[in-house]
Amino acid sequence: MNVLAHIYLSGDSEEIIIGNYIGDYVKGRDYLKYPEQVRKGIILHRHIDGFTDRHPVVHRSKIHFSKKYHKYAGVVTDIIYDHFLTREWSLFSRRPLESVTYNFYRAMVNNYDILPDKVKEMMPFFIINNWIETYQTRRGIGRTLRTLSRNTTLPNETRFAIRMLKKNYFTLLDDFMEFFPQLIDYVENDFGIEISHRITIPF
Repeated sequence: MNVLAHIYLSGDSEEIIIGNYIGDYVKGRDYLKYPEQVRKGIILHRHIDGFTDRHPVVHRSKIHFSKKYHKYAGVVTDIIYDHFLTREWSLFSRRPLESVTYNFYRAMVNNYDILPDKVKEMMPFFIINNWIETYQTRRGIGRTLRTLSRNTTLPNETRFAIRMLKKNYFTLLDDFMEFFPQLIDYVENDFGIEISHRITIPF
């Protein structure tokens, strides 16, 4: 999953939120260098990614992007799922999206000293451009994909990704709405994370 989903699935603990966010930047046993609750967030991040990567619904979504993105189709799918989370936010949370993102940015500032160097480098750009809330629009998704293709090994196939999103929008939305409640249940039941602002809806 992508940034917003990891934040949402962290519950109310600022340290778990930070750990969950930096999970991709902490390799192997380096997580042991962090405070206990941050460690829990890092481990949680790894299990969320594992659950997501193994899920058949996510595999179904990836197919739409695999022609051009190949092994990176999951990266695009994660971003698309964050888009749907922003668009359907009121179904999952009582808190405004703006409040959740503000609290996340504040948590990053409060815990700046323990952030990995790569996260420190990105943080000003991430906050100033309000990266998370840009996922609400297709234009924002396009900007995110173009930025990633310039700075990572993600293929530069943004036009294709947006075309596939438009063509399969409601199919992908249905995939997300089937998958995400299962991921929430997994996190709450297996990790004891109480998502207090969650809205309980029988999907």
